[in-house]
Amino acid sequence: MTDLRATLSRLYHENIESSDGVPSGVQDTDLDREPTRAEAEAALAVLRRWAIDVTPEEVSTLDPLVSRLIPGQEVSNYPALARAYPEAFEVDEAYKASMPDLQNGPSSLIRGTKQQIQHVGISNFRLPIRFHTRDGGDLTLETSVTGSVSLEAEKKGINMSRIMRTFYKHAEETFSFEVIERALDAYKSDLESFDARIQMRFSFPMRVNSLRSGLSGYQYYDIALELIEVDGVRRKIVHLDYVYSSTCPCSLELSEHARQFRGQLATPHSQRSVARMSLVVEADQPILWFEDVIDMARAAVPTETQVMVKREDEQAFAELNAANPIFVEDAARLFCEQLLKDPRVGDFRIVASHQESLHSHDAVSILTEGATFDAASIDPRMFQTLFHTG
Repeated sequence: MTDLRATLSRLYHENIESSDGVPSGVQDTDLDREPTRAEAEAALAVLRRWAIDVTPEEVSTLDPLVSRLIPGQEVSNYPALARAYPEAFEVDEAYKASMPDLQNGPSSLIRGTKQQIQHVGISNFRLPIRFHTRDGGDLTLETSVTGSVSLEAEKKGINMSRIMRTFYKHAEETFSFEVIERALDAYKSDLESFDARIQMRFSFPMRVNSLRSGLSGYQYYDIALELIEVDGVRRKIVHLDYVYSSTCPCSLELSEHARQFRGQLATPHSQRSVARMSLVVEADQPILWFEDVIDMARAAVPTETQVMVKREDEQAFAELNAANPIFVEDAARLFCEQLLKDPRVGDFRIVASHQESLHSHDAVSILTEGATFDAASIDPRMFQTLFHTG
């Protein structure tokens, strides 16, 4: 930056002898000594006279801050700015070091109370990820990533782009919980945090046979993998949304009563229903595949919605529903029964929603096993997230 004192001294000597009414307190200067007020007033007067006849660009060349000393420009912080995008500009290390970084600034910049934040990070960062399947194949699926860390009370914030950069370092690997752990270790270290979480959500395709026609089609399952580290303890969690049909046992009996006693045709009500199964994967156990969790859900409640259907399949589905009528309480306990049987499953939570065709409201239930998912409060919109519109 221009040495302003030297420049003003030069300007003064060039102009002061021909200027009327300008203080004459400036002598041949020793630039190492502190100027007097009279000298400063003289220099300011010269600067303002000079600025009358020059362009803003010339003022900027001298020093951008000079514009604040010129009448009419006191509130201006900047010189005239270039409007063309600088295609040739390259960022070097010195320039990067000069750039402000408020998010990682000192604790004095914190707004609000200095309190620990349990989760801060990014949500719905998407990229293609390759996953193993139970039959030994691989699938590349669009995956939504949520990554967060805890933030200490004295820290202003985190560099959120580091979470994304960490995932890109592992994006070419076939993902498993072990790979997710490496990604979590990396950004936990980069962000200097003590707790961290990663959740990866995707739609998993699985080919399903029709009930009687021999057709088959792809059923898509909403699955999420979650890795949580809190107080040095890690938990691996799998979430699955399973969509099924629920026939009301009460409605079924009343329909049969109308047929038997009055010869009246009646149909029981059934509806699309969703169970969200969230389960902790136990350590030192064989792999729990996505397909295994789907099989457990199907064994508990076999009335899964169908993909490819001919008339014989539709009739079979009606028979299957009649053979498996369930209230929402039954559904939660049937899923629970299957999860309790598998040693690979630790704590779990089952959230079931029967989206009623009889009522203008839904029937819901929540069943938890173990401390991981135990909670007194319910997310006010939890059940709305269980709607699957096809």
